[in-house]
Amino acid sequence: MRVSIITKFAVRSLGRNVRRTLLSVVGIGIGCAVALFLTAFMRASNQMRVRAIAESGFGHARIVPIEWERTRDNELRLPDWEVALETARSTDGVKVAAPHARVTALLAFGTRVAGVEMVGVDPPAEQQTSRLVLAVSAGRYLRTGDRGVTVIGSTIAERLDVELDDDLLLTVVRGDGEMEYAMLRIVGIINTGSREIDGSICHITLEDLERLTGVVGAGEITLTFDDPRKTDRLAAQLEERVPEGDAVLTWKQVVPAQGADYESDRAFMNLLMGIVVVVVVLGITSAQLTAILERKREFAVLMALGMKGLQVIRLVLVETVTLGILGAAAGLLLALPPVYYTATRGLNFAAILGGDSAISGVLFDPIFYSDMGVWMIPYALFVALISTLIAAVWPAWYAFNTDPTSALSLREA
Repeated sequence: MRVSIITKFAVRSLGRNVRRTLLSVVGIGIGCAVALFLTAFMRASNQMRVRAIAESGFGHARIVPIEWERTRDNELRLPDWEVALETARSTDGVKVAAPHARVTALLAFGTRVAGVEMVGVDPPAEQQTSRLVLAVSAGRYLRTGDRGVTVIGSTIAERLDVELDDDLLLTVVRGDGEMEYAMLRIVGIINTGSREIDGSICHITLEDLERLTGVVGAGEITLTFDDPRKTDRLAAQLEERVPEGDAVLTWKQVVPAQGADYESDRAFMNLLMGIVVVVVVLGITSAQLTAILERKREFAVLMALGMKGLQVIRLVLVETVTLGILGAAAGLLLALPPVYYTATRGLNFAAILGGDSAISGVLFDPIFYSDMGVWMIPYALFVALISTLIAAVWPAWYAFNTDPTSALSLREA
């Protein structure tokens, strides 16, 4: 393989001043390492956020009555919920479709009462959708065919001072406006570690909820996808297939507070990355411009011997790209230890979260991890090369406009 003279000259130029070259490579490497670590951490944080939202019962998307997004009335019902459920379950990419129905209820035990939002669920689907129901600390979760039983959160159990096998007096308003009373036996108590979450869990079977309220059907269908990155595409696809009167909302629309946080985190990350790139660019520009000034007579001799201005620019760019590649390698070496540590052990933010890791009804893991993978290699090259190429513009232009006569006579052009 034949190497051009420009490339050979660029490599020799970098090798002549090892100290300057090493300083440039280290500067680029530190910038790349910072960018890699922050990106790895934010990538994993965003993935964790989406997973936490989905596993907290919100799913990646929801099929809801078309009026729900405007009214947020959880007592609305889907007109053809069984058709919508079958449509969702038959769509490629949909992992689980879990129907829910909600109603405001009052639980009482002796003189103690607690207002709750009771949720009617399909037990097998719910156990595949929500990790909250897997946190049963006493008893068991609901089973298909259960009647007259409930599973509640530990905060509700504490508030009512009840335990397993106690009977709760339930009061709900039926669809026709009449009051309905029933006794529910506690078969399970859920303890997620979050008082906020545990104070909101009260599950019965969907059939039981229909019987108690006299309102048939599900009010929503929570969906989880095999690939969360395809959420928008799958939601749009389902929107075209569900019955008229239904709408498909992504988790950003279902939990707008989390959606806004997600977008603000991305914007902050982009800003931070921009700052890192600017710092790297300024450092490289300074080093390269200093090198060009030191080699002003060298460029003058080359141009006097017949090197064209564009060849001078090419020479500077080759040197810059070489520095970028070396800087990317240095950045990878510097970033690997902290990224590996946080990817395997994580950082515990339990103290910052104050012992309750629930935000907007979403249960977060207090240990945050970073995302370590092959993506780091092209990303490091991208950051390093973009930074160095931007930084090379001014020095290359300065070298291009070098006047051989002035430079050789040590006079300013």
